[in-house]
Amino acid sequence: METDQLFLAADAELRSVIDRITPKDFDKPVPAAWSQTPNPTILDILKAHAYDEAWVPAVIGGASVADGDALRDRDLLGDDPIAAYDTLNDAATATVQGGVDLEAIFRFQYGDYPAREGFAHLAMYRGFQAWLIAKHLSIPFHLSAETIAGMNEHVVPNAEEWRSFGVFPPAIDPPAGADDQTRLLCIVGFWIP
Repeated sequence: METDQLFLAADAELRSVIDRITPKDFDKPVPAAWSQTPNPTILDILKAHAYDEAWVPAVIGGASVADGDALRDRDLLGDDPIAAYDTLNDAATATVQGGVDLEAIFRFQYGDYPAREGFAHLAMYRGFQAWLIAKHLSIPFHLSAETIAGMNEHVVPNAEEWRSFGVFPPAIDPPAGADDQTRLLCIVGFWIP
């Protein structure tokens, strides 16, 4: 699987979870490790994902936050946060579906990467957040076989490197009889019984 397709799969999975968040969930606290915002809530996480989606077309176009960040101080969610997120997600999806040179350079805040690798970074964030948010809010959810296979191909081989950067917590020994999703989540340290 090419990483642009992995991005699209993981992005769709995150959207499927976000679309099941209700306004009564917005003020629910989330683990501090999920955000740099003090005392983060589900709405803070939604704001972060809206910002990330809004940046996708610019990143694909070669832009960088270093060039200016007109999105940082904007209210991207307005009065209907889920619908606003979906609009940003639609734009990001359409941009990727329009075709991206996988050798182009994505200029992230933490460094420059070929799009092929950059899409794996974007997919990793979305796929694991989808699972974590769903678990936190007791939303029924299971990563697709496609996303699990893509993560195993493009993320797992680099898990220890990313762990050394603080992206992943320590690995967890999977329980006996663990399914593919549980084994993946254990490798990256996110599994919660």
